Amino acid sequence: MADPDSIDYGRLMHDAMRGLIAQLLRRVAEEGLPGEHHFFISFDTRHPGVEIADWLRDRYPEEMTIVLQHWFDGLEVTEDRFSVTLNFGDSPETLVVPLRALRTFVDPSVEFGLRFEERDEPEDGASAEESDEAPFADLSDEDGDDDGPRREAEIVSLDNFRK
Repeated sequence: MADPDSIDYGRLMHDAMRGLIAQLLRRVAEEGLPGEHHFFISFDTRHPGVEIADWLRDRYPEEMTIVLQHWFDGLEVTEDRFSVTLNFGDSPETLVVPLRALRTFVDPSVEFGLRFEERDEPEDGASAEESDEAPFADLSDEDGDDDGPRREAEIVSLDNFRK
């Protein structure tokens, strides 16, 4: 339950970032992806309101990452969710993803990324403040491969502002 005597900056920041993602997706739905932009979007497949084919849910029981780049169709964005049709091995499937199900959003073409902590409904009963996970974290390549220059995502971190 929210404390009426305090401002939940973390929740406000997450809501603002979800709004930013919705705005970007609306623009892409209307105008297409500009230049080299493309998005890696991961989401919690168990979140209420996620609609994916049963075979996809079986394959990705907890988390799924989709890529909006070369081929996608029917991208529609509402205030609280988006839907898109993607091609999975010549099998088009429509996915519906609530914005609150998002875990990460990355546009590697401009080294931008966001990572959402699970603030809304902690599974272990701990409050958001007790969570060890940072609200926004480094999404850079962690496997250590040196196949080229390392590109790190530009990440907004709230830890510097916490008391």
